[in-house]
Amino acid sequence: MANQNPAIPDEQPLTPFHDLDHYLSIPRVSGLALSPDGSRLVTTVSTLNGKGTEYASALWELDPAGQKHARRITRSAKGEAGAAFAANGDVYFTSARPDPDSPDEEPVNALWLLPADGGEARVVLSRPGGVGKVMTARNADAAFVAAEVLAGSADEEDDAERRKSRKDKKVSAILHSEYPVRYWDADLGPGQPRIFAVETGEEKEQGKPKTVDATAPLVLRNLTPAAGPRLREAETVVSPDGKTVYSSYTRPLARADSRSVLVAVDVASGSLKVLLDQEGMSYFPGPVSPDGKTLVVLSESDSTPQQAPEIRMHLLDVSGGAGEPGGLQPLAHDWDRWPKPAAWLPDGSALLVTADDDGASPVFRVSVPAAAAGVGIARVTQDAAAYSDVVVSPDGRYAYALRSSYEFPPEAVRIDVATGETTRLPAPAERPSRPGRLERIAATAPDGSRVPAYLALPEGASAEAPAPMLLWIHGGPLGSWNAWTWRWNPWLLAAKGYAVLLPDPALSTGYGQAFIQRGWGAWGKAPFTDLMAVTDAAVERPDIDEARTAAMGGSFGGYMANWVAGNTDRFKAVVTHASLWALDQFGPTTDASQYWLKEMTEEMALENSPHLHAEKISSPMLVIHGDKDYRVPIGEGLRLWYELLSKSRLAADQDGQTPHRFLYFPDENHWVLQPQHAKVWYQVVEWFLAKNVLGQELELPAELGL
Repeated sequence: MANQNPAIPDEQPLTPFHDLDHYLSIPRVSGLALSPDGSRLVTTVSTLNGKGTEYASALWELDPAGQKHARRITRSAKGEAGAAFAANGDVYFTSARPDPDSPDEEPVNALWLLPADGGEARVVLSRPGGVGKVMTARNADAAFVAAEVLAGSADEEDDAERRKSRKDKKVSAILHSEYPVRYWDADLGPGQPRIFAVETGEEKEQGKPKTVDATAPLVLRNLTPAAGPRLREAETVVSPDGKTVYSSYTRPLARADSRSVLVAVDVASGSLKVLLDQEGMSYFPGPVSPDGKTLVVLSESDSTPQQAPEIRMHLLDVSGGAGEPGGLQPLAHDWDRWPKPAAWLPDGSALLVTADDDGASPVFRVSVPAAAAGVGIARVTQDAAAYSDVVVSPDGRYAYALRSSYEFPPEAVRIDVATGETTRLPAPAERPSRPGRLERIAATAPDGSRVPAYLALPEGASAEAPAPMLLWIHGGPLGSWNAWTWRWNPWLLAAKGYAVLLPDPALSTGYGQAFIQRGWGAWGKAPFTDLMAVTDAAVERPDIDEARTAAMGGSFGGYMANWVAGNTDRFKAVVTHASLWALDQFGPTTDASQYWLKEMTEEMALENSPHLHAEKISSPMLVIHGDKDYRVPIGEGLRLWYELLSKSRLAADQDGQTPHRFLYFPDENHWVLQPQHAKVWYQVVEWFLAKNVLGQELELPAELGL
């Protein structure tokens, strides 16, 4: 069949993005852990199983020197994750794979240990409720886990019996007394999170012969027995000596509100001390200084309908111990970015910090006032990439991180802290080749603000063969298009001949507090006009076809797609995923109403609600929603679908026919994570766009049963 899209050359090299099965099989790298002596680097790699139905993760070891090939160090069908190095070089991780010593027991997410000498991995701790995050002390033989217990349990044995009773009697009911009751895609309860110390227990069975590799059993000591549900989604760090655990801690307030306070848990006694608690402010722990005397603290101010939140960095003197904190000292408060503190340099002279910055998320070095005159901020990495999972070598010469951009997925790199030079480490997989090129463009908004964007152009786009264009609007809304995404990947559509525009409108991070404030509480104003301004700039290019454009977005981006549909008819199609539709309905039903209702009054919500413009919608819309989405509940998608068919200019006719479509996933959440569902997602989106933007008829996936 002849090529019907002139933007796609008939003879172009195929890439992984030309075939969804190939794309889904690309290994995915996440997380990074460095051994205390700096000789070993471990990451997690997720790969597709043989049936193509789910991802399994495994731990891989990378060579920090960049000389040796990456090698896989764990292997199982259930997968492994959460690597954390013990002070002696052993690697803790979690896995739900069966215990070879207890093959008949039902697998749960247990704590495993891979010895530093390269022996076999073994289960060191298992409990019916499973274990979650693993944490270790850098300079001491101390390990900790986050795990859930049933609130009424007296001890671990009682907890196991209660869980068994619920399971045997098929009871799933949960009685709540606090807000919230669910989070993103998870029903909260009946388990409540606790922090446990992992300790050596007593051998209960006496008189049995011991093998040469026998080890004493490990047990858990509950450090936060009275925490209730207040450690859910807590950010937790351990002091280098393993004597103190610092954590955020949810404090319930009147009218279902809450804020995060900062607490310290003394490991020896289990006593919990509130370090920072201030009205209108939430606090979160960052890394602890190498000498254990200073804790980095992030503060986030409560938002109001008039004021966006502000995120700032501080230093807290904890040299007096968990019970006697010193004063809170501001750090880099004149820096107009939202910092994410990553790691201290070993001599305590500075912090390495990442922050969104004009379409990137570089590593910055922030001098600590106690060791330098004034506050100095220097950008370390100079490329237009996003860095995360930053760890520092013991001598402070190198940092290691995961780096990504829209040109390549996450990969491990070594950073020369002094020069900023980055070196890609040998990886489990090569970079996938892209079906096009990436450009940085910008437009000027009506108020004079610069509106930046990335533009992914397909191979062959030119004045002679202009490409159709898709406006992709990011979620958040407090975020930026600056890092690789597997869920919203522009190259999959570029491979089909589309140009993909990725703008950062008002509310985006990386451009200063004022840029966020421009759209705060007024989503339908500056964010919308910013998007239209950068779209205007893009379609003025000779290699873009102004007559063939569509708009797409998910979450907040889905909200904006709905707003766009009701406020302009310039787009041939609109795709809206997990989108907010009726803001008065959304506010009280989302999983985090206490946050949402601080941003908009009832009047502001109505003024910015897309559902009030349903009658003006004249573009065909593809609505996509998962039933298990608790952040944007399914009611938003259901109401949007009904009102499109009953109110829009393309409402259902007398035979019930409409150009609108609703792609519904009964068992997916906010993101659509199952590989075959992600494949269907892209196939239906491609079909819908081809039909309405290109005037082509493609086949829908057979799995839909149509």
